[in-house]
Amino acid sequence: MSSGIRFDRVSVAYGGTTVLDSLDLTVAPGEVMALLGPSGSGKTTALRAVAGFVRPAAGRVFIGDRDVTDLPPHRRGIGMVVQQYALFPHMRVEDNVAFGLKAQKAPKGEIHGRVAEALEMTRMAAYARRYPRELSGGQQQRVVAIARALAIRPGVLLLDEPLSALDAQLRSGMLTELARLHRELPDVSILYVTHDQVEALTLADRIAVMDKARLQDVGTPQELYRAPRTEFTASFVGNANLLPVTVGTDGVDFAGTELEVPTGDAARGATATLCVRPHLVGLGAGPNALTGAVAEVQWRGATHRLYVDVGGHRIKVDLRELRQPPALGDEITVHFAPEDAVLLSAGVTAERTAPVTARETVGAADRVGRNG
Repeated sequence: MSSGIRFDRVSVAYGGTTVLDSLDLTVAPGEVMALLGPSGSGKTTALRAVAGFVRPAAGRVFIGDRDVTDLPPHRRGIGMVVQQYALFPHMRVEDNVAFGLKAQKAPKGEIHGRVAEALEMTRMAAYARRYPRELSGGQQQRVVAIARALAIRPGVLLLDEPLSALDAQLRSGMLTELARLHRELPDVSILYVTHDQVEALTLADRIAVMDKARLQDVGTPQELYRAPRTEFTASFVGNANLLPVTVGTDGVDFAGTELEVPTGDAARGATATLCVRPHLVGLGAGPNALTGAVAEVQWRGATHRLYVDVGGHRIKVDLRELRQPPALGDEITVHFAPEDAVLLSAGVTAERTAPVTARETVGAADRVGRNG
């Protein structure tokens, strides 16, 4: 089957409302691309356009070098796992996995071997004769749904929030299994829809960040986390302190304090936003020191999060668990290194341009239906 996906200015509208607006995006053969965004951002609509469940109002969809915009779903050579994975309760696991092959009228002599192959790949071979009700928990049922999608040997695998209903422990186990499957299927392109940043950062080779029906940013997980292009990317891909600043001669002004940070070509006097990740803020004196009052202390097991009011702005600080955390109202000093700050200029364009950062941008090798 053909691999790789290309959206060529794809738009989708429902009742005059645009839910996907001029999406240009390419998923390379063998790549895992996560579509990450809040509900209503357009990510599931994009996936459904690839699957053939929605018709673009404009633009074209390609799988490999084939224009599939006008093809029905069963002729696109895709496997798909959705939130409601719908195993047939009256069929054994092996029959559920064989369902897609039979629907495609695969030769009877091939079906048994391909079902066995898919079950072996997903480590479910021992459960072949069980019924879905005899599987323990949502994790194994989802694995069977993935095995059913893989049995047809698709060039493209579409995953729509497949882990959304699982508890934290099951989700962690499934992330491990999906990562393993990716290594064992190096030629299959995977489009993975999620609103969970941990899933995207864990699995994806690249992440496409979506909001309000449009593509906001795209890059490797490291690029988007370490060098976000927009405030939305900075806040949605990980936690971030977003501080309003004014560009000066050798840095920026924040709440009356001069901070030493890279400003690149930003014009002196321009307003901008400074992004600093909470775990890169330290306690005590140091470069770019800021003093404020402790407004909140949260114990999170291995870490403490402090909220510090500085000049009317609240700064988040994530620290390894403190034996004696400060009390509310205590005045403390925090600091961050210049190279750990990213300056986000106002009015950025839709295309990805490198933010101003002293860290070298990490290269690629470093690696809803209608409401989606």
